[in-house]
Amino acid sequence: MKKDIHPKYYPKAKVTCSCGNTFEVGATVPEIHVEVCSACHPYYTGTQKFIDTAGRVDKFQERIKKAKEMQDKLQKKGKKEESSAKNKKEK
Repeated sequence: MKKDIHPKYYPKAKVTCSCGNTFEVGATVPEIHVEVCSACHPYYTGTQKFIDTAGRVDKFQERIKKAKEMQDKLQKKGKKEESSAKNKKEK
């Protein structure tokens, strides 16, 4: 085995989650920062929690809402045109 090719191993590296939970693991870096851990991940907690970065969920929901409004508006407009066309044919 070659000497000095392996990184330094830290048997008690500190892991810090964005939820505030901390624990120790073995790693090649002394400190690790994570966004999700077993204390706050929905799979382990059984609760649904949006981890929204840069408002992506809100932007998506807004886009869906606008699309639905446009679809409803077009359907109403189509119904008005159909009824006016029928009225013209009857006269």
